[in-house]
Amino acid sequence: MTQSRAVAVTRPVFAGWRIMRSDVGRLWATRERPFPSAEEEAGAHRTVDAGDLVELCQVIAAQECIAEGVR
Repeated sequence: MTQSRAVAVTRPVFAGWRIMRSDVGRLWATRERPFPSAEEEAGAHRTVDAGDLVELCQVIAAQECIAEGVR
């Protein structure tokens, strides 16, 4: 993935997450700051992917819910 493949959105979909498009069109998101160790150990992933923006938003929300459950 390159910088030029960043997905243009009018406002942040999820603050703190950077969304990119792969060379084959798949969407990826990576959290700008890693989750704390306890949240990662509980299953929260810093980088996720999905086939479309709706699915990606759901995956990001799931990661944040996992992390929130540990806090």
